[in-house]
Amino acid sequence: MSNNKLNIALIQSDLIWERPKENRQQLVQKINTISSQVDLVILSEMFTTGFSMNPEKNAETMEGESVTWMVDIAKQKNIALVGSIIIETFEEKVSRYVNRLLFVHPSGTIDFYDKKHTFTLAGEHEVYAAGTEKLIVDYKGWKICPLICYDLRFPVWSRNVENYDLLIYVASWPKVRTHAWDALLKARAIENMSYTIGVNRVGVDANNHEYSGNSVCYDALGACLVKNDSGNEAILEVTVDKEQQDSLRKRFNFLEDKDAFKLLN
Repeated sequence: MSNNKLNIALIQSDLIWERPKENRQQLVQKINTISSQVDLVILSEMFTTGFSMNPEKNAETMEGESVTWMVDIAKQKNIALVGSIIIETFEEKVSRYVNRLLFVHPSGTIDFYDKKHTFTLAGEHEVYAAGTEKLIVDYKGWKICPLICYDLRFPVWSRNVENYDLLIYVASWPKVRTHAWDALLKARAIENMSYTIGVNRVGVDANNHEYSGNSVCYDALGACLVKNDSGNEAILEVTVDKEQQDSLRKRFNFLEDKDAFKLLN
């Protein structure tokens, strides 16, 4: 079923450090307050733990409690639910950890993306394996590209060669670099002629890093449709319109002039 419009909720939440059960409990309370008309709910990066470099302690499997929780919520609420968590995977009997974004459909079907650009400044590259595959999700007739935090700094990775309709970043982006967050999200929207959403956490983590939220949605021309820069917890709701975006793309035609390139991983 195709929808010209998508109703989206952005949950800007504080997180309890490395306490998945408590974070799930507080997030479900927030989800329960959201309008029944919402199609898609977006959580932040590592929403069960905060941005932890302790995967041995916090990792779950794809059969674990947090994934099961996401599936149950998506089915009960008839929504798609998006966010990233720490996942342990096994390839050829070798264990590795990834920062994995899950896009859970209302049916319970899961699409996932492993963060490609691990945040070297925090040592993420030393404990998490980098993903290699870009994900484009088909949801209600929309093509959605979901990415994670540090990916925002690398425009080639998000370049709209797939003609996607919506670009999403889930993040744990510190307050000290809020200016870059705002500027880069707006740039990604303009250069890709796509609705672009950033969902960031708030609060202070166990490493004394402060997060100011600044969750936002920009349209294809870089106009701000909704934003919360209060530094407080908030739920933002926004409606995006594919027909309107397609009309803008047809009018300005910028994507037709994009450079051709091939990514070499």
